[in-house]
Amino acid sequence: WKLKNQKRHKSNPYLASAALRQAHSSSVRPQPVPPLLQTLQRYLTALEPLLPPEELEHTRGIVQKFGCPGGLGENLQRELIKRAEHSHNWISDWWVQWAYLECRQPLAVHSNPAISLPKRDFTDWRGQLVFASKLIAGLLDFKAQVDSGRLGVEYMRGQPLCMELFPQLFSSCRIPGPKHDHVIHYGRPRRGPAHITVVRNYQFFQLDVYNSDGTPLTESQIHAQLLRIRSQSWKTDKQPMGILTSEHRHTWGQAYTRLLRDKINKESVRLIEKSIFTLCLDSPVMRISDEKYSSRMAAQILHGGGTFSNSGNRWFDKTLQFVVGEDGSWGLLYEHATAEGPPIATLLDHVLDYCKKPDRMRAPLIPLPMPKKLYFYINSEIKWDLEMAKQNLDILINDLDIKCFNFQRFGKDLVKQLKLSPNSFIQVAIQLAYYRVHSEVCAACDIASLRMFRGGRTDYIRSPTNQMLSFIRAFDDDAVSVSNGSVWGRRHSYVTCSCAHIVGIDRHLLGLKLQAIEEGLSVPRIFMDTAYGLATHWKLRTGQVPANTDSVMCFGPLVPDGYAVCYNPQQDHVHFSITAFNCCEETNAEKLALTLERSLHDLQELFQPTV
Repeated sequence: WKLKNQKRHKSNPYLASAALRQAHSSSVRPQPVPPLLQTLQRYLTALEPLLPPEELEHTRGIVQKFGCPGGLGENLQRELIKRAEHSHNWISDWWVQWAYLECRQPLAVHSNPAISLPKRDFTDWRGQLVFASKLIAGLLDFKAQVDSGRLGVEYMRGQPLCMELFPQLFSSCRIPGPKHDHVIHYGRPRRGPAHITVVRNYQFFQLDVYNSDGTPLTESQIHAQLLRIRSQSWKTDKQPMGILTSEHRHTWGQAYTRLLRDKINKESVRLIEKSIFTLCLDSPVMRISDEKYSSRMAAQILHGGGTFSNSGNRWFDKTLQFVVGEDGSWGLLYEHATAEGPPIATLLDHVLDYCKKPDRMRAPLIPLPMPKKLYFYINSEIKWDLEMAKQNLDILINDLDIKCFNFQRFGKDLVKQLKLSPNSFIQVAIQLAYYRVHSEVCAACDIASLRMFRGGRTDYIRSPTNQMLSFIRAFDDDAVSVSNGSVWGRRHSYVTCSCAHIVGIDRHLLGLKLQAIEEGLSVPRIFMDTAYGLATHWKLRTGQVPANTDSVMCFGPLVPDGYAVCYNPQQDHVHFSITAFNCCEETNAEKLALTLERSLHDLQELFQPTV
């Protein structure tokens, strides 16, 4: 079979890659529907540290009725199993629709994650364009590997991972709608789009990145084209069209309809949406102290800094946006409905390796067409939409409290020496810090990848557990002496136990709820219970983003009175980003950051006493 298909697809790499992807997909097992009673028991366990005993007992009765033999839960479970037998993945499409496409909050801050990468060694526009050329070439090289099927299959603990998200990263875009959004993928098997979008001074350009024979432009060719774009965009455009994409999705959906009534606007918008990816060439920002630099740069990638900075250089609906500043800063902003952290990390690793290599390709002596500037016709309605979008974005940006820091006392190597998981160790530190600031624990979620299943996306890892709650309560209790052998003598097993999490119940619960809605039933009582509302009010959204470089990811909190904590453990240090909203008087990113540093230090002292 393999030899036969190699011959058949020898002349067409796109067909060959499709065949290879199909062969690989069949080796990744389908995602199973977990046992109903197991999920319900884990749900009750997750509620134990969050609810007082009488409320927990009330919820236990509701859960038991839902899961009893012949009850509603069993009937819904049966339908989910049927769905799993006849669908690509029984939950992923539902999840993307519910979690992303039906969400009406702005993509800026609330949804799109940003990754800020280590500063490059240039400080002016010349270095900016040289590096941007290398970056584009590296991305095209990665895309060629994806298109041809040469991208190696990834494995986790010996299991192959689903690779289906990679082709969807390119030439895709989220499209706004009045009630819900959808995603369009323009990458065709035979001939997809051949251009990227470049944005500078709020002006959008179509840059073709392939020669007429289908070969990608060389770095020097790309550089020459970026110089041409610079020469066409000296002045900042008065109307930053990209800011429209930062609006509330209902508002942007209505403005989108008005915008596309004009033929010129429709052509420009379609070219942005179809482009392979977007490159944002940002203007310099005000210099800032070294201590605050990482926070400022993360914010710049995340939202552009506001309407008087670089926010007009974004199209937040675009799946991939690479940002390169004149001061050497750079990073990536991605739209979450299509992209996930692990495939993005693979892409960035490839680009970083590519950027270390010298450019050995000579540019062919072929005249290139001038990059095409995209124009917009702005009537009074669109102008009003833009003014409102600018006001709302600046309000959102001013409301975001962001703190990035590098914890340098130790990293994952020391935690591994203690025979502990670095991720679990940091999770305990985050919970301890939250408890110290707020004198309570809260519903908290970390992200677990489900790529070991075909079409799998993510599920939540829940914390805290009862063991973690007991541990952090005892930690600062003067009545519990550290020298008390009965309590602390077994500290290793105690901390290991407190690191246990509730894994993989939220997608199953969501599936049961959506199955009931699809059947036209009332929402089951288990999901109308106040306990379920409390259990899904994520005051602490966390994310480990392990990378081979000193990158920092950041995103906004899931709820108004919550935090988002992201971390990247390196050998001897850990990068953190913490966000909160200023409108909430109870939360403070700076205070949580300082408390987290102290908590990490105290945990180290527990395991490595100085006395």
